[in-house]
Amino acid sequence: MKPETEISQAMEDTTKLEEESQKTPPPPPTTTTHKHHFNSSSTTTCCSCGEPTTISPPPPSWSGVSPPNYRPIRAPAINLPPNNSQQAIILAPVPQSQKVPIISLPHQFQIPSKKIHSHEDIRHFHDSDSFKNFLGFVVALSESVRGYRISDQCYESETLVLINSILETLINWIDEIPPAQQSSRYGNYSYRVWYERLVEKSESLMIGFLPEELRSGVIEIVPYFTDSFGNSSRIDYGTGHETNFVAWLYCLARMGVIKEEDYHGVVCRVFVKYLALMRKLQTVYCLEPAGSHGVWGLDDYHFLPFIFGSSQLIDHKYMKPKSIHNDDILENFSEEYMYLSCIAFVKKVKKGLFAEHSPLLDDISGVPNWKKVNGGLLKMYRAEVLEKVPIMQHFLFGSLIKWE
Repeated sequence: MKPETEISQAMEDTTKLEEESQKTPPPPPTTTTHKHHFNSSSTTTCCSCGEPTTISPPPPSWSGVSPPNYRPIRAPAINLPPNNSQQAIILAPVPQSQKVPIISLPHQFQIPSKKIHSHEDIRHFHDSDSFKNFLGFVVALSESVRGYRISDQCYESETLVLINSILETLINWIDEIPPAQQSSRYGNYSYRVWYERLVEKSESLMIGFLPEELRSGVIEIVPYFTDSFGNSSRIDYGTGHETNFVAWLYCLARMGVIKEEDYHGVVCRVFVKYLALMRKLQTVYCLEPAGSHGVWGLDDYHFLPFIFGSSQLIDHKYMKPKSIHNDDILENFSEEYMYLSCIAFVKKVKKGLFAEHSPLLDDISGVPNWKKVNGGLLKMYRAEVLEKVPIMQHFLFGSLIKWE
């Protein structure tokens, strides 16, 4: 028989065998075996005979086990970069509020100066009582607005009214100094004119609300105040300048000008006005973000309004962290809650998917409640702002915030 004929005959025989096997299935094996039962302590042996088994174990039961945490349906963060400090932030304790110690008179004020130049200096500052008390002041401000809307009634002392009028004056200066016509996108030169007026008028603005016995402290608090609104050389603004503003408020608390009963008003009146001023400066004069982390930062310019705003929303009956994805909520409540105001501003100035241009804020929206958000942001503020040399190298130390 030829080879071609043999191959053809073999193929025919194979086809017949396949057809017959489909018509009559093969009989089951005659070997007798018992049904294996899994031992609860082992997934590889039978609990009856102890022999090995290759049968897959049953799926685990959810009884006695907490279900997985709920995550909102949203686009995930894209290409999240490695963050070696993330675990340290998670494990760190949440900062606690502290009472601000008031100076005794007479007091020797001094011109503040920069002291931080290295990571060793950062560690030195963080081990000091000055650092712990300053951060405790930020926490106390956050706690003072817990559960309150911006429009809710609060105690407004004469000092707070005068400080608010100062910030309103600075806002009016923007209208008086229009932006210059120039080709560059960032850094309008008219900001320098505005800033020169700020430096020129700051001392008289401080004297306007300080009591007679504390007016010698102008030499110490004015540098914090003028550094709160950006840098005139670089025409930029960032979280370091924002921290200087809170440091200025802390110095006033150390001097006894701002008291604990003022804290609610400090946040919902003074800081809200400061935020409005900075938003206007940023948009009119196109201030460049100072040290921005880009899409991986919380915000290009601010951090503290997210802390204060998340505290406002703690235990809110309806609004949850995932509510930031609801445009109706942002539209109707952004004027009452700083956190929502910041989210609305970010969505206004940035284009594209929120998960792509603000992945960190998007991830935070998956946290189950506002208390966890607030605690996490406080820990993050300590790690990402107060522990960063590029930011804190510009921080000032004097007799009110001591370098110990």
